[in-house]
Amino acid sequence: MQSMTGYGSGRAPLGEGQVVLELRTVNHRFLDVRVRLPSRIQGRTPTVERVIRARLERGRVDVTARFEGQTLPQPTLDLDRARAVYGELAAVRDALNPDEPVPLALLSSVPDLFVVNRIIDEEALDRALEQAAKEACSAVVSMRDKEGAALGSELASQLSELGARIAALKVAVPEMLEGRRTRLRDRLDALLAGVDAELEPSRLEQEIAVLADRSDVAEELVRLDSHRDQMLELIENSSAPVGKRIDFLLQEMAREANTIGSKVQDGAMTTHVIALKACVEQMREQAQNVL
Repeated sequence: MQSMTGYGSGRAPLGEGQVVLELRTVNHRFLDVRVRLPSRIQGRTPTVERVIRARLERGRVDVTARFEGQTLPQPTLDLDRARAVYGELAAVRDALNPDEPVPLALLSSVPDLFVVNRIIDEEALDRALEQAAKEACSAVVSMRDKEGAALGSELASQLSELGARIAALKVAVPEMLEGRRTRLRDRLDALLAGVDAELEPSRLEQEIAVLADRSDVAEELVRLDSHRDQMLELIENSSAPVGKRIDFLLQEMAREANTIGSKVQDGAMTTHVIALKACVEQMREQAQNVL
């Protein structure tokens, strides 16, 4: 089992330096890849995204890249164009306000003043980006495995607690039903005391049977136990992504727990039901991060 949380970085040589890619992943219903590359190579975004989509499943993936050393041809100032632009600005100054200085900082807002004299080797750039992306993905998968193992251990522990609560409820239900039968008989005896009337035993047993049927949660407990076993099997033995299946099982567990809670109105059992619901809710929160 894997977590959707992970971090990884990859490096690849490029020119006289290297390109570095960093990946950060968090939980998401689908695979959402967001690549942010330096402005000079934004056109290579599909190259990076293709590698990531081939190697990762589900989760939001944020990708950043940086260059270390002399990796790409460095831009240089087009001095002739800068002089021409500055001359035009000075001419405007002379016409409007001769005493006003023309700061050089104005040139920073002029496009195309910096030019690259050498052509970028796009094939070498793509190879470097692919290599760095693959290395970063491998690191992410490794971290996801470790996080998933810890998450699986915690979920298994909570499933064990859930099993203990189910077992306690299975023992307590017959006792609860017998207690309700006894209380019903006692109340009827008290109501009929001093009254010249007699309740037919068959009628009493019929009412008791109706009450027992309304309070019986045996089927819900059996289904809850079955869901628990299925989830434990996914955690311990499945190598494929199981997050969506676990989420479905936990939704069913929550439904069964709510039904049990609505049927059981006994003080001694309420404690078990509350603990049951709390356990399912905790697992639902943690399962949001399961791949």
